[in-house]
Amino acid sequence: MTGEASGREGLVLLVDDDASTRKVARANLGLEGFEVIVASCGAEALARLGDSDPLAMVSDLKMPDVDGIALMERVHALRPALPVVLVTAHATVETAVQAMRRGALHYLTKPVRWDELALVLRHAVAHERRRRDVERLTGELERAAGFEEMVGTSAPMREVFSMVEQVAGADATVLLRGETGTGKELVARAIHRRSPRRDRSFVAVNCTAIPRDLMESEFFGHEKGAFTGAIARRVGRFEQADGSTLFLDEVGDLDLAIQAKLLRVLQEQEITRVGGRDPVKVDVRIVAATNRDLEALVREGRFRDDLYYRLNVIPIRLPPLRERPHDLPALLDHFLGSFARRYGKPAPIPPPDLLAAASAYAWPGNVRELRNLCERAVLMGWAAIAPILGAGAGAPREPCSVAQLVDLDLPLLEARQRLVERFEREYLTRLLREHRGRIGEVARAAGIAERNLYEKMKAYGLSRDDYR
Repeated sequence: MTGEASGREGLVLLVDDDASTRKVARANLGLEGFEVIVASCGAEALARLGDSDPLAMVSDLKMPDVDGIALMERVHALRPALPVVLVTAHATVETAVQAMRRGALHYLTKPVRWDELALVLRHAVAHERRRRDVERLTGELERAAGFEEMVGTSAPMREVFSMVEQVAGADATVLLRGETGTGKELVARAIHRRSPRRDRSFVAVNCTAIPRDLMESEFFGHEKGAFTGAIARRVGRFEQADGSTLFLDEVGDLDLAIQAKLLRVLQEQEITRVGGRDPVKVDVRIVAATNRDLEALVREGRFRDDLYYRLNVIPIRLPPLRERPHDLPALLDHFLGSFARRYGKPAPIPPPDLLAAASAYAWPGNVRELRNLCERAVLMGWAAIAPILGAGAGAPREPCSVAQLVDLDLPLLEARQRLVERFEREYLTRLLREHRGRIGEVARAAGIAERNLYEKMKAYGLSRDDYR
């Protein structure tokens, strides 16, 4: 359950050991537009926090098991930014100052003026909603800003970029087809960011991750009391995406029952919450994705043909990495540089034999697999991933002569870089072998500092232990 899902003003957790106070508070705050869940002590408050997502908490300062300040500190250990308002009948300047210093948003005295508390809570809830929106948007920007994560200049990727630019401004449904790890969600986010809906939060659903008996509630929400455990109204993903883009990942894995309901929503542009009677209009742009053969599923009766046609308005095929080997150097540079900055390490330079092996590798996990291997290479060195790619004995040899490089039709700078890297690796390998891995002697023979030697060895996957 989310706070945004509960009541006009939002969901609030109220903690007080007095039953009559809880009853009066719930009634008065309810009249002010809040939905209130209550707890009689600190332990119960922490339990309610575990199964709900309030936008603010109001707590009595004096309670039998734990006082309000101690409870606030425990709550902030779980939800560091949650606004907390403390209430007490025994107000002093010292306790008020202590409460504010320890993290309370506000401090009120009993008897509480409910309009005053409601005003404080409105400001608190509004602030918390803005903070969550900023956090969500920041996460989206960090995951994929622009086309930055969609690296590539090959013809198949240029076609994908062109399609994204063409369809982003329209509201037509897009169906992304491609193997696992080809970047379907990145493309969906790129479409959203280039659309008129960009100012609203992008909403993504992994259809394979939702238990079958919860799918309807997840998509369409539910009313309070609709089933056991439904202690408050919950807004589903379609309502969350109202005015925005809803990404349905792995849509081919949906069972037929939910497919029928999904088709109706796409046709009518309205949903009905589980346990509800009144339809709710929604304005949602759908981007769906699958790695399944939907046409085969339709023929087998496992995917509705009418839903297939609803989704397949604008199909975009994402090429597997093995079909775009030209993009490998740029992808390697991008991921290695990204992880090197994250971990505060120098970006390693791929040794020539590893580049050749990467070009010949099938990449069953596509770009996602490449990204994971680059992270491993930054942390553990090339030796950790060379066996996976088949680098070393028996791997295709990297061109080493100028004639061979010219035959590959490489740009001058790239051809020169390959020759320099191959020369440096072979030069250092010979010195390491000659001096039996003694770093000081190798550095003096090469005329470089030991620190620079270590960096180059790490970049080329060389270890002194191999030459002792």
